[in-house]
Amino acid sequence: MKAGLRLFFTILSFLPLASVFSQTAPSSIVAVRATEQITIDGNLSEAIWQRAGYMEFKQRDPNQGEAPSEKTEVWVAYDNEGLYVAAKMYDNAPDSIMTRLGRRDNFITSDYFTIFLDPYHDKRSGFYFSVSAAGVQYDGILENDDWDNSSWDGVWESKTQIDNQGWTVEIRIPFSQLRFHQLEKYVWGVNFKRDIGRKNERDYVVYTPRNESGYVSRFVDLVGIDNVVPPRQLEILPYATTRAEYTHPTPGNPFNSGSKYLPGLGADLKLGLSSNLTLNATVNPDFGQVEVDPAVVNLSDVETFFQEKRPFFIEGAGLFNNFGFGGANNFWGFNWGSPDLFYSRRIGRAPQGSLPSADFVDSPTGTRILGAGKITGKVGDNINIGMIQAITSREFAEYQDGTHRDKLEIEPLTYYGVFRGQKEFNEGRQALGFMSTYATRNFSDNRLRDELNADAVSAGIDGWTFLDSDKMWVVTGWGAFTRVSGNPTKILALQQSSQHYYQRPDVSHVHIDSAATSLSGYAGRFYLNKQKGNFKVNAAFGFINPGFDANDLGFQWRTDMINSHIAFSYRWTEPTDYYRQINLNTAVFRVWDFSYNLTGAGYYHSGYMQFPNYYSVNWAYVYNPAVKNSRRTRGGPLTVNSPGREYNLYINSDDRKTVVFSIGSNLYDADWDKEFSLNSQIEWKPSSNISFQISPNFQRSQTLSQWINVFDDATAKGTFGKRYVFGELDQKTFSASIRLNWTFTPQLSLQLYVQPLISSGSYVNFKELAQPKTYDFNVYGKNNSTISKTSDGYIVDPDGNGPATTLSFSNPNFNFTSLRGNAVLRWEYRPGSTLYLVWTQSRSDYENDGQFDFSRSMDRLVDAKADNILMLKFTYWWSM
Repeated sequence: MKAGLRLFFTILSFLPLASVFSQTAPSSIVAVRATEQITIDGNLSEAIWQRAGYMEFKQRDPNQGEAPSEKTEVWVAYDNEGLYVAAKMYDNAPDSIMTRLGRRDNFITSDYFTIFLDPYHDKRSGFYFSVSAAGVQYDGILENDDWDNSSWDGVWESKTQIDNQGWTVEIRIPFSQLRFHQLEKYVWGVNFKRDIGRKNERDYVVYTPRNESGYVSRFVDLVGIDNVVPPRQLEILPYATTRAEYTHPTPGNPFNSGSKYLPGLGADLKLGLSSNLTLNATVNPDFGQVEVDPAVVNLSDVETFFQEKRPFFIEGAGLFNNFGFGGANNFWGFNWGSPDLFYSRRIGRAPQGSLPSADFVDSPTGTRILGAGKITGKVGDNINIGMIQAITSREFAEYQDGTHRDKLEIEPLTYYGVFRGQKEFNEGRQALGFMSTYATRNFSDNRLRDELNADAVSAGIDGWTFLDSDKMWVVTGWGAFTRVSGNPTKILALQQSSQHYYQRPDVSHVHIDSAATSLSGYAGRFYLNKQKGNFKVNAAFGFINPGFDANDLGFQWRTDMINSHIAFSYRWTEPTDYYRQINLNTAVFRVWDFSYNLTGAGYYHSGYMQFPNYYSVNWAYVYNPAVKNSRRTRGGPLTVNSPGREYNLYINSDDRKTVVFSIGSNLYDADWDKEFSLNSQIEWKPSSNISFQISPNFQRSQTLSQWINVFDDATAKGTFGKRYVFGELDQKTFSASIRLNWTFTPQLSLQLYVQPLISSGSYVNFKELAQPKTYDFNVYGKNNSTISKTSDGYIVDPDGNGPATTLSFSNPNFNFTSLRGNAVLRWEYRPGSTLYLVWTQSRSDYENDGQFDFSRSMDRLVDAKADNILMLKFTYWWSM
């Protein structure tokens, strides 16, 4: 590690300290007050559009800095209610304009016109509004000077027309959809972009050169807007839903006849508390997901992370999700899983309380959200704030065992609160922020006190500072503290859970406290980034204390980690006859636990090359030396990992073509673990409004030590009175994602999604760990031990006639098949108002058979009984 640091600082001494590229940009663009009514029809017939427009664009791609291949002319106007933008995209071949139809916010290769706005003029944040030549809208927010986020959906108007000179667009953006300080005269940031799909050309007023960073900070001033009062925004979105479920319950189930009908009413509200602050509230929210989560087979001790898909939580999530991620534009992490203090899917999750063993159980799949509110915006001198408050209901499950029927609480009434603030200084060159979360539960059934935390709080600070005037070097960091409380039974279970493993017998930095009523911990991460120039640097140091636990309202993968890396990157960005761009990366990383056992290490190389025909290839290689493994025994002693090598290679085709493909493979090869995967994606675009995509994948994983279970046995003195049992696993998995997007008009679309999954695992050669800090095992059936198969598992005598306790475990072989899919018909019948018709189907089958037989598995999948859900949702948007 010391040698790596010496190399790092040696290289620093030879680096240039200023940007080597500059571009000339206009000082300002003028918006003109409209004196006539502007009709949004794509026909630039109004007198205000007849004056000379703005035409000073430059290529960013493919030939950076050159004049555009086609002219573009733009006009900006405004009245008391909104901003108007008109653009004329001249084209020498108007019959070749790409007019592909797609779903809103789903960018596809086409022709586009985009306006970017920075109404606060803070040179770091803003909005974008984009329209394709086919009339499809795309919008979102701009963050951290370089990033964009499509989760925000505004209500605005646009129309396009194609003629023999090219195509035109008219856009009206109501001021109610923007946030800005009230002034007599306004100066905003603005930029325009034109995409010419068939040429892969992108033309801007100002752009970020390929070897630099910073986008919003480069915007041109938009001047001329005055005597405009930011409107006090009030939007109400009432909705009605009806849901029909057709399932196949167990015969005799008193709670489910096979069909359920669930009507619902609710409303969302958006209120402008001021010109800078917005309140979002929801009453009896409908949080049914339009797209289903993928099926997974998880054999690890780490929870699966699923993306948020509920609109209330997605919109404006950037402020909460960017904790620790600001200033820099690159956050590499090698064997580092950054914890999230806020993971919105905790709100409304499936009830967590235990269920009794009974013949029939009726349990809700999610916790009902009684109400939720969110405030976001800016206050004072450029201070970003946000808060979320939510209350979820007390949930009960009914059960029947024989003739006895009863009801049991499985989730208490719970409050969730999230608070976020961030202050930027010196035009975004420095920032300091904080974030805190709080969850508290009101128990009416004391049984749940043994199963759930009573309270959980987290608090953290984050920030960044640029080290030079050119914003080439930046330091970014964060630190956080967590504390959860509960009764001793719950906190004891938490200490022994897969997040913490306090029971590990051969480390000195953790120990069990059976009387504890709380658990506390800390974590942090610091980055140094060089993010301009062809040569870039990324270094980081992070730590997660064993007691850190953000899972009540956040998400974390692991604790007990000290992690560091240093990475270098070099880019060739000027096209030649042989390539358009090349990027090469190399890195060294290390991971320790808090007893300074080396638990992870590697030497990494990756690269990317795009060819003149827009095909590309990317590759990677990683070498992992031998290290300790603190998780294989799941709370037991350390073992070791053998050296391993990982290779991957992917080839991608030109996405302008009718058929687009990507194919690649991953290979991991170590003495005791091997993994191979083949991944592909093919997209066929038979017409301008239809795309069909299929992504089949196959993976085979082989390990000599897959976890089975742990058994107490005082005679197992070499492994601290426990027997840690493993098996050799050969797992094969086939999965695919199949999508059909059929867009009839910019407002009407049909999406079909299907995900089949077949996964089998075959176990042989069951064994137990022989000695800590080794990879030595005692194989059952050898050296006087015996193992016998029963109808549903195995019985093991570890030492034959010796004193060891006999142990047993069930047959771990599995063959799981699943099919999940849905169809979504979406019609935006007026701006902001939508009708959804959704059909979801799921079916699955399971066997204790570890053989992978594709044909038989598909037959089983076809024969499996399907659960079907039909949902109709009607929303109507009012703005006042």
